[in-house]
Amino acid sequence: MSKAADGYDLTRVGPGTVMGEMMRQYWIPAALSSELKADGDPMRLMLLGEALIAFRDSSGRVGVLDHQCPHRCASLFLGRNEENGIRCVYHGWKFDVEGRCLEMPNVPPPQDFKEKVRAKAYKVQEQAGLIWVYMGARAVAPPLPMLEALFVPERDLTVTMLQREANWLQGLEGDIDTSHFGFLHAGHVKAEDFEEGHPARHTVANRAPEYKVTDTDWGTMYGAYRPEPNGRMHWRMAHFCLPFWTQTPNADFADHVVAKAWVPMDDAHTMLISIYGGQAKGATYSSMKLRSGRSGISGADPLDYLPNSTDWFGRWRPAQNLANDWQIDREAQRTNRIYSGIRNIVMQDQAVTESMGPIVDHTKEHLAPSDVMISRTRRRLLTVARGLAESGTVPPGVDDAAVFWNARAGSFHADAKTDWLDAYHEQLRAAIRWPAPGRQAAE
Repeated sequence: MSKAADGYDLTRVGPGTVMGEMMRQYWIPAALSSELKADGDPMRLMLLGEALIAFRDSSGRVGVLDHQCPHRCASLFLGRNEENGIRCVYHGWKFDVEGRCLEMPNVPPPQDFKEKVRAKAYKVQEQAGLIWVYMGARAVAPPLPMLEALFVPERDLTVTMLQREANWLQGLEGDIDTSHFGFLHAGHVKAEDFEEGHPARHTVANRAPEYKVTDTDWGTMYGAYRPEPNGRMHWRMAHFCLPFWTQTPNADFADHVVAKAWVPMDDAHTMLISIYGGQAKGATYSSMKLRSGRSGISGADPLDYLPNSTDWFGRWRPAQNLANDWQIDREAQRTNRIYSGIRNIVMQDQAVTESMGPIVDHTKEHLAPSDVMISRTRRRLLTVARGLAESGTVPPGVDDAAVFWNARAGSFHADAKTDWLDAYHEQLRAAIRWPAPGRQAAE
């Protein structure tokens, strides 16, 4: 197919699209559990281009329904969340979390036909402090993905949300593009500024790493490698996990537990859900200090959010955005205090991604050898999505959810003569893993 056709299939996620239908085979994290209160206000929820409402009923169950009432299509966002159901304020029709019509109070009892009416409702479950939605057509939903971060006890989890005004693939590709770290995030620091063994030291000592890339049972993975003296090799291993997950390598492999979901709200808006488990060394950018004690990577500043609003794209919006040029500080850029001039490492990624436009035109790109992981991941996505569309091939990880357990990201040293995948599996066997019994929670 043409590059333009590939770009279209990769980026469009609405009902009936190649990529959108593939994503609907998996469970999708959609919101924090804490965003919904029992009998509280319904919440607008845009997911894969569908306008939905979410609510928690009197018993604590979460419902995710098409926002339009099946009667006259008034929005259930206006509805009354009461007595284990959402009631449309137009004519009082009431629906439970599974979409069943419970009451038709404006219809005389002999003419009542509520048992024949269903609101479009999706299956829901909660795990890792998140509300998950299954938007596929199966009567019995598949298991949750067995990503390690999802089975860390919630007391040891950090979960953050951030909306990005750009296509989901643009954001995801920033996470699997490791060579940008030495420029966008760390272009103003030198290797000797860091202590020996610091996770960021090698990325600035050699800003042009070489790569090993392969397809995996869960998606794709890369190893960015940098030779060191005495026959050692420094590796940064990272993953793309179907359909929209990344695991980034900015910490020690031994205890780094991370999963980041690039959830498409629609074609031009993405909700980034970042899940960090435990206290991995270097997992938080605030720990990246120079020897002088000042912040070496400008990520210590907390994110500033705009107040949430009730519109479709009103949740988890950063104060640094296109309207204010992401608060770029040109003086900090000129003096090389911050290479990009933009504070906060997450906002640096946000700015470059959103600056591409809502949906980047892939025909304008000139990919380089350093983009090999991006090329491989696009090909993997297209193969999986078109395989489902053309022959009904079930995507990897839908039924065999355990494959995700073998993905972990991070940095480590190995003998330069050791094959990269052998080195990875050796590190995986030695890594600190969360107890296996916790895996049963998703089965």
